[in-house]
Amino acid sequence: MTSHAFTLADQPLLALASGALYWPAQGLLCVSDLHLGKSERLARRGGTLLPPYETRETLTRLDGVLAATGARHVVCLGDSFDDGAAGGGLEEDDRLRLSALMAGRKWTWIAGNHDPAPLALGGTHRAEFATAGLTFRHIAVPGETGEVSGHFHPKATVAGRSRPCFLIDAARVILPAFGCYTGGLRATDPALAALMGPQALAVLTGPRALAIPMPR
Repeated sequence: MTSHAFTLADQPLLALASGALYWPAQGLLCVSDLHLGKSERLARRGGTLLPPYETRETLTRLDGVLAATGARHVVCLGDSFDDGAAGGGLEEDDRLRLSALMAGRKWTWIAGNHDPAPLALGGTHRAEFATAGLTFRHIAVPGETGEVSGHFHPKATVAGRSRPCFLIDAARVILPAFGCYTGGLRATDPALAALMGPQALAVLTGPRALAIPMPR
């Protein structure tokens, strides 16, 4: 597993090629925007039908990262489910798979704009979570430092190919969406440019973690 090492609020962190963030000193793995149950939500609301496998694929990817890192604490940065009802709509196999991933680990659910209500699952449910100088929340707050957030699903393009990416500067890191079937916002979007400092990096995910200057 390749990664990009960086420091935020004096804490050494790893932006993994999978799109997850790992904090070795805390044994903490952070993922954002899983959007579990997206295909079920679209079908329920009469939208475009998608193959109903995105939850299974996302959980399989998460299982692999947990096995590789041995993380003891997982923080999900919000929009873990595609809407407030999606958690209850999981297929039984997927619910059991998620329960197995949570077993024996501390698990923190951060509320997102898609899933603001507490979930009928285990773990701790918070608006945000702060420890050792870092604050984990769903949406970045301008002017904050030591901030870890998601929400925007940032993407950047290299060699003509768009890939999900981390955005990293001295004050914050914005994580890519970890879930399958999720769209993205280009790093050049003014909303992201306004949040990130002029020396910000984009760390592209995929076969390897690739750090480039954040496209402007």
